[in-house]
Amino acid sequence: MQPTPEQSPHHAYPDHWEADVVLRDGGTARIRPITTDDAERLVSFYEQVSDESKYYRFFAPYPRLSAKDVHRFTHHDYVDRVGLAVTVGGEFIATVRYDRIDETGRPASAPADEAEVAFLVQDAHQGRGVASALLEHIAAVARERGIRRFAAEVLPANNKMIKVFRDAGYTQQRSFEDGAVHLTLDLEPTAESLAVQRAREQRAEARSVQRLIAPGSVAVIGTGRNPGGVGRTVLRNLLAAGFTGRTYAVNSAFAADQATIDGVPAHRSIGEIGEPVDLAVVAVPADRVPEAVTDCGEHGVQGLVVLSAGYAEWGAEGRERQRELVRQARSYGMRIIGPNAFGVINNSDAVRLNASLAPESPAPGRIGLFTQSGAIGIALLSGLYRRGAGLSTFISAGNRADISGNDFLQYWYEDPDTDVALLYLESLGNPRKFTRLARRTAAVKPVVVVKGARHSGSTPPGHAVPVSRIPDATVSALMRQAGVIRVDTVTEMVDAGLLLADQPLPAGPRIAILGNSESLGLLTYDACLAEGLRPRPPRDLTTAATPQNFRDALAEALADSNCDAVVVTAIPWVGENGEAESGDGEVLAAALRTAAATGPAKPVAVVHVEIGGLAEALAAATSTAAVPPVARASAAAAPDASTAPADRAVPPTALAASSTAPAGPPTPTTPGDHLTRQRSDTGPGDTPAVPTLGRIPAYPAAERAVRALAEAVKYAQWRRQAAVPGKVPEFLDDTIDEAGAAARIDALLGPDPDPRGRTLGHDEACELLGRYGITVRPTLPAPDPDAAVAAAARLGYPVALKTTAPHLRHRADLGGVRLDLANEAALRRAYGELTDLLGKPTELQPVVQSMAPRGVDTVVRATIDPAAGAVLSFGLAGAPSELLGDTAHRLVPATDRDAAELIRSIRAAPVLFGWRGSAPVDSAALEELLLRVSRLVDDHPEVVSVALEPVVVATQGLTVLGASVRLAPPPARTDLGPRRLSNY
Repeated sequence: MQPTPEQSPHHAYPDHWEADVVLRDGGTARIRPITTDDAERLVSFYEQVSDESKYYRFFAPYPRLSAKDVHRFTHHDYVDRVGLAVTVGGEFIATVRYDRIDETGRPASAPADEAEVAFLVQDAHQGRGVASALLEHIAAVARERGIRRFAAEVLPANNKMIKVFRDAGYTQQRSFEDGAVHLTLDLEPTAESLAVQRAREQRAEARSVQRLIAPGSVAVIGTGRNPGGVGRTVLRNLLAAGFTGRTYAVNSAFAADQATIDGVPAHRSIGEIGEPVDLAVVAVPADRVPEAVTDCGEHGVQGLVVLSAGYAEWGAEGRERQRELVRQARSYGMRIIGPNAFGVINNSDAVRLNASLAPESPAPGRIGLFTQSGAIGIALLSGLYRRGAGLSTFISAGNRADISGNDFLQYWYEDPDTDVALLYLESLGNPRKFTRLARRTAAVKPVVVVKGARHSGSTPPGHAVPVSRIPDATVSALMRQAGVIRVDTVTEMVDAGLLLADQPLPAGPRIAILGNSESLGLLTYDACLAEGLRPRPPRDLTTAATPQNFRDALAEALADSNCDAVVVTAIPWVGENGEAESGDGEVLAAALRTAAATGPAKPVAVVHVEIGGLAEALAAATSTAAVPPVARASAAAAPDASTAPADRAVPPTALAASSTAPAGPPTPTTPGDHLTRQRSDTGPGDTPAVPTLGRIPAYPAAERAVRALAEAVKYAQWRRQAAVPGKVPEFLDDTIDEAGAAARIDALLGPDPDPRGRTLGHDEACELLGRYGITVRPTLPAPDPDAAVAAAARLGYPVALKTTAPHLRHRADLGGVRLDLANEAALRRAYGELTDLLGKPTELQPVVQSMAPRGVDTVVRATIDPAAGAVLSFGLAGAPSELLGDTAHRLVPATDRDAAELIRSIRAAPVLFGWRGSAPVDSAALEELLLRVSRLVDDHPEVVSVALEPVVVATQGLTVLGASVRLAPPPARTDLGPRRLSNY
């Protein structure tokens, strides 16, 4: 007798199906399984659905649900019959249900692998992407339960539902039967379905951020009645910034007759306002925050910035309070910046929002800044302000319990007001997603990251996120692979950000150096060499150089086709009385900016020593206003900028960045493209505009300027390469037995695998690797001298005798290896020496192996990190490389370009390519091996670790002498599942 649904062994509530999702309009909702307790919610939901939507669902008028219907739609076995609901504020806004069917369309159980699916979305919530999100989740549930296809009957007039199925990206078939459209969807994810899912994710998460930083109205909850305090400070900053929307002050302690405070309407609750409020800034004690969130949620507030402290940074009790805060806010469809946040700033002219504790908004600019630390945020704002840099947006997310750096990467990706993204991160909650988003964003605009807490081995206080076990050096390498500019300090982040925001990308590493100090020029030259750039000999203009001399020299350097970027060095002029004259900074700035604007679009950086006003003048903003003819003539004819009054009258703001940006989707630009666009905006007969170039960044030290320029060079090279992505060679398919490997892995793990996994024996590992075309050189055990001699006779001389004891494995420096044993006598002698020196054969576990051709010993590894995913690693074998950490890493799956870069990325790479006259190794064979290992771990997530050591790479071919493989049940791949917000 088959068990009833209530008796089914699979009837346990599947809480892992619960998920918070971001909808198309940026609001959030919760998806969860429907339970027997949902009868009243279901009836209430159905009563709010229009008659037309009911007709589309049931193909007939169906005004109300019967008791039998309610029972059927709320009782599921979570295997053959599953129902999911979307809730906001605890109430249903949509449902979906599948029923497993056989080939005749009748109810069935496994092994039937098809199910009928039907949706119903409340009319008020149609158009928000609810059905699309539900389809992703119900499809994932079905796959988990062994269902491979969905069947759906849709009325031809139900265009919205047909579009949901059509746009999902799944392989599908359509037919018209009995007056309805019959749809069949294969639920196996495809490249198209994954792309659709991620595009929807990007739009939804970007919109959720936009709701927070571009509100039409803001309420400050916790505005103090007396001057001072957090809430009153935020209100003051909102007003000072000139926020373009409506502002309200909220405090439950306000007197009933108090109408305003600081000229702003004052209310005792959000409900009293009587008008829509888009954003609430919460600045009340932590124990009063839940009351404020309820008030906001029940009155339609779209998002929260929670400045209140007392959450995860305060320990276990605070962590639970933080989780409850997120659950409460999301239940109302709201997202949160914070808690323990410093605030947000949006400098757009249409918004002018300063909902932060920063006393002054930074100037408008093209840099977006995200930081997890309020203190670091203050320091960065101060540093950018001192150097004249402008911001598009600023976010200090505090504990970032909800909104994170990933969300802002989604927003900045298409934000026309942001050209460079700067992020200070102390933790990576979802490294796989961060890497994916960073790679996509870096393809259109630079992403600069400082990673704090690199070596602490723990999560910073307040950040309840998964901790990755991979070393920081590996994290850095993976960021580089994704195009992220990883720097070590916030000072370096500002240095790089200034250059990238206002200068074109360099076309190469060739650097021209010019200036009025030979010593400063030589320091710059040395710094360029240290950073891997190709500097030209410095051009010394002598200490007598005038601003006009600088202008001419810079124009000449920019026009040189053998120059990709220019570093200008400047020291104060020395007057006739021997005293330094540092007051000509504005004149020199005008000269440099004029040369930069009229020459080819190449990056320019200035290194200066105590020249008053130079850095400020170089950073000043201007417009592209047309220049009067007299001014143009003066600028063109002035023979000497150091003495001509006309040149001194040139405003120091003559060459700054335009505040406009092209609209539309982000488009990758070539170096200098935006400058070319600016210089060609005028039409025939128009008065030409002042040629504009971004602010020229100035640096107080040569090393800082060169380091920023070197990062720009590497990023530009990555952009050029990313435009033509690598691929996995097709020839690998002919020598790979994927199905055979999968069957063997299943057999090795068994029907009830140990969650801890198991390390394969030598023969098992060799067999599995062989299915991917990886041959390991045979070894034979040698428990005694006679067995060693027999093994050598079988393998053929010369042979190697090696210990395999764990404490001696791969430690040739300890004497556990004897090579080139040409005959029996040499082998017996080596066996005796080995056992006399290191111990008994039972301890050493010696083996005999035939000698491989001479070459370079290398190591190839692949490991699975639960947070970051599969990582492919390469380095030279031996203690020096291990001691120095000289290992390169790439994310799996690796392409042919990744493999080529991997072996060239280590510092010891010259050893592979003919160092000191040696013969280059067979790099093509090594790259192929890396690709095969990558394919193995990518095709089979059960392979959690592979180590090939050593791999001897000769001039022709290579030999794998040792291999280790570990299998385990595959970890969950959250990056491939349906969209969901992280639950920390």
